[in-house]
Amino acid sequence: MRILILGAGRIGTAVAHMMAAGGAHEITLADRSFGVEAGQLSSRIRRVEADAADPAALDAVMQGHDAVLAAGPYHLCPQIAEAAVRNRLHYFDLTEDVRSTRAVAALAAKAETALVPQCGLAPGVVCVMAHGLAHGFEAVDAARIRVGALPAHPTGPLGYAMTWSTAGVVNEYCNPCEAIWNGERREVLPLEGEETVILHGTTYEAFNTSGGLGMLADAFEGKVRTLDYKTLRYPGHRAIMKLLLEDLKLRDRRELLEQVLEAAVPTTDQDVVVLSVSVDGIADGRLTRRSWSREVGAREVDGMHMSAIRLTTAAGVAAVIDLLAEGRLPRRGLVRHDHIDADALLANRYGRHYA
Repeated sequence: MRILILGAGRIGTAVAHMMAAGGAHEITLADRSFGVEAGQLSSRIRRVEADAADPAALDAVMQGHDAVLAAGPYHLCPQIAEAAVRNRLHYFDLTEDVRSTRAVAALAAKAETALVPQCGLAPGVVCVMAHGLAHGFEAVDAARIRVGALPAHPTGPLGYAMTWSTAGVVNEYCNPCEAIWNGERREVLPLEGEETVILHGTTYEAFNTSGGLGMLADAFEGKVRTLDYKTLRYPGHRAIMKLLLEDLKLRDRRELLEQVLEAAVPTTDQDVVVLSVSVDGIADGRLTRRSWSREVGAREVDGMHMSAIRLTTAAGVAAVIDLLAEGRLPRRGLVRHDHIDADALLANRYGRHYA
């Protein structure tokens, strides 16, 4: 398949590298300019300068391609999806933004190709796993998703390092969070719902953050008593963030909070992604729990060092694109997480990075 990747940042370049190394797809990487990450890529990857904010440029760069991945700013996703529908390309994105996803979904009725939003890690792989665990239950009672992108070697009171977008972290901590509680869909406050979680011998704190459920709330509404998504952090992190956001009122000054975090919190590519998905339901007349958990570290992939968050995000969307190319996903209209077989995703050549 001929794949156009719009956005030459850390994720776009990781997907390009991973899929070009697989040899089954022709990859074009497009952006307004190319930085250090793009300079590490194979000459097999075609590079084109194009502005994804320009509809005419989108139409031009999409010519000769079968699919497009929106790997840039989330606010461009609806415009890129419109161009994909107009030019008859399959569309994929990584966004967790609810408004963007709803705008993409609204295009599905007139699309002659597949529109596949939320293909990254969370929302993305963890949502596919929740559907996979729920499959076969006579009735589903609860689904709980816990995800942490963390430094492998934490230091300082925050026990944190920037492993991805600072703006994304701030939005997670400030925006309302979707959940289903006692069978009712509702919004809950970020940083609330604190609990202690022990995974693979390490103790974490977990609390509400926004965006991670994606379309899962739509799929499970009316079917479960409880559905929630919480972020994992090392103990003590939440209390400091509540001080900054609530007591110092930085929730209302997000740009300033981003500046503070970028100045004070280091970045790292020595990170770990910790995942836990559990679903409770009725099997053979008894309440039963099925769980899936992983701890994925940074590693070298086909000669390129990838941080854990970069690897898991890129592997998720690469596997979904691959499954569509193999004819294992619907090729028209909106493709939801429940259309993606969890076992097939993990068995895929890119999904195996979750092993």
